[in-house]
Amino acid sequence: MRKRTWGFIASGLLVSLLLAGVVSGFASADPDGLESALREGCTVDAEGTVTGGDCPAQREQEHEIGGPLADYGVTGIADDALATGLSGVVGVLLTFALAGGGFWLVRRRAGQQATGDGDAAAQPSSAAGVG
Repeated sequence: MRKRTWGFIASGLLVSLLLAGVVSGFASADPDGLESALREGCTVDAEGTVTGGDCPAQREQEHEIGGPLADYGVTGIADDALATGLSGVVGVLLTFALAGGGFWLVRRRAGQQATGDGDAAAQPSSAAGVG
């Protein structure tokens, strides 16, 4: 890859890490659209706990799978802002690694198909790209 492409990728990664790590701390603590829709028809107290009514949110349970990044935070870190920011940074790094690995595999496979079958090398091509 060219130097310019690496600079573009690195600056995109840096911006993503800053947004995930810093700006995520300023996200609203109010319920998002999905949580609001699940609470329609219920009575909710000041802390956001369902106290009555009939809605899907009453059947809410703890995360069945759980995991270290459940609920937009990192398990074991008491500071909510730090846990949210760190969770965002880990998510960006995992996404970048998986996407980069996937693109690398696709690029590698496409390169092998172009040179691996032998037919493309055996057929001459003109300088003008026709033929």
